[in-house]
Amino acid sequence: MAPGYRGLPAALVLCAAAWSCAAGPVLERDQPFRVPPGWAHTGRVEPGHDVQLTFALRQRGLRRLARLVEAVSDPRSSRYGQYLSLERVRDIVQPSTATLMAVLKWLQGHGVETCRSVATLDFLECHMPASTAERILPGAEFHQYVKGQHSIVRSPHPYAVPAGLAEHLDFVGGLHRFPAERKMVSRAWIKKELKQHHGGREAFHLGVTPSILRQRYNMTKGDIGLLPNNSQACAQFLEQYFHQADVAEFMKLFGSSFSHRTQVDRVVGHQGKGKAGLEASLDVEYIMSTGANISTWVFSNAGRHESQEPFLAWLLLLSNMSSLPWVHSVSYGDDEDSLSVAYMERVNVEFMKAAARGLTILFASGDDGAGCRRVRSGNHTFRPSFPASSPYVTTVGGTTFKNPFLVTSEVTDYISGGGFSNVFPMPQYQATAVGQFLRSTPKLPPSSYYNSSGRAYPDLAALSDNYWVVTNRIPLPWVSGTSASTPVVGGMVALVNDRRLQRGLAPLGFLNPVLYQLREQGHEDALYDVTQGCHVSCLDGAVQGQGFCAGPGWDPVTGCGSPNFPRLLRALLTGAARGRQQ
Repeated sequence: MAPGYRGLPAALVLCAAAWSCAAGPVLERDQPFRVPPGWAHTGRVEPGHDVQLTFALRQRGLRRLARLVEAVSDPRSSRYGQYLSLERVRDIVQPSTATLMAVLKWLQGHGVETCRSVATLDFLECHMPASTAERILPGAEFHQYVKGQHSIVRSPHPYAVPAGLAEHLDFVGGLHRFPAERKMVSRAWIKKELKQHHGGREAFHLGVTPSILRQRYNMTKGDIGLLPNNSQACAQFLEQYFHQADVAEFMKLFGSSFSHRTQVDRVVGHQGKGKAGLEASLDVEYIMSTGANISTWVFSNAGRHESQEPFLAWLLLLSNMSSLPWVHSVSYGDDEDSLSVAYMERVNVEFMKAAARGLTILFASGDDGAGCRRVRSGNHTFRPSFPASSPYVTTVGGTTFKNPFLVTSEVTDYISGGGFSNVFPMPQYQATAVGQFLRSTPKLPPSSYYNSSGRAYPDLAALSDNYWVVTNRIPLPWVSGTSASTPVVGGMVALVNDRRLQRGLAPLGFLNPVLYQLREQGHEDALYDVTQGCHVSCLDGAVQGQGFCAGPGWDPVTGCGSPNFPRLLRALLTGAARGRQQ
């Protein structure tokens, strides 16, 4: 193999020849360039400045892949649970020889030699001087932006590719998108009159901890992982780090009632030495305390290179590792309208690849309710979030206790993200449940605010309000957001996998087809139906700050409801969801 092209077949690399770089079509024409608040422009980079670009090569076999995902994820299918290996996924989706050779000729013809591919051969990650990147991508112009200690390099201008290359590329990463940042929500303003013990059988508490979660969701001290071949993971981005000492301190304070591990078993990527991030601490501590005693990995995608997209780097890791945890919890999201359709559609395919391999990918639904944006006409619409709106992930919304200091029933958390995609059509697995909501809800927002035929989310929910977190050895109360509910659900799914693996059953994999069939299979008690409360949206005369409201069955605030763990476990161990492990 020619030096510098790691992971590519040698014959393809040796065939490379020069390619003209005359400007052709603009890729991602609909990708806006927005500098988020807090980032400052410091000027154009030097011509020799090293940039890292990720070329998303056009895949094959996507219809076949979709059919396979449906077959291995639907309990009614004879192929349920018969997941594909990474090598089998590669054989389905890998780009054609013509695509691989065309892209290599183009890059090598301009002296780009430092590249690496992934196992599925559908991404190519390359380093080159900024001057070369600007030459091969006409229109691109690389500038530096800083925020605190962070520095990134992006192009504020659209980029084109040679006419003959457009059919071979979906997009080029590392040019426009800034890393999305999730800000944790603090609720330290609870009203004084609620700080009374109201008696009754409900337990009084001063914030959500692992023991409160276990009480609410009927988990016992026996609900812990037992198998060494089961694992769970969360992902952290943009210099968000956890500290092993914080995990140990958290378990010392809050983990005395159940067996647990006190250390993350594996970190994939760079684990920095700086201060722990609140979100990273929250993710790790609650997936490890809910999915107690289960081996936990952390994917650390810090964005170490200035032109790297941390979320894209995580996707490349999934496409390059044959052995992965079965469950992944991710608290990351962006507005659909801030991303190009080509980018979202390709990322959606990456989630299809994960589903085909039997991975459960959970995303937080976001903390902006239905969201809000002003369109060109001057009117408002709701603002869906991605990847929450992907039809191949399980999206987790948020709830809160009806009384914030008692373990009671749940109502909606008003920040819980939810709604309908403007990009992805509604998948068949949820059509009945969502159709029932749209037909039976007494009051819906004006139809111009949302796309009722789009992928609807969230899929389920859990408590997202008033968590205790240990970060930098300090216990902090009142941390809130769907970044809390998502790892909690992730830990529960990992526990169900543990029991399934003990019985010789396959892991749950892509969860949604099973989830939406629970009610029709007679397992409506597997989830608590959250029926009270609404979430926020546009502050205007038409909706007056209110988005959708919860109701019986599925709704766009809490999905199908929150887990009743023993009943959910029973439902997922019996009946239709019994796909055997291969």
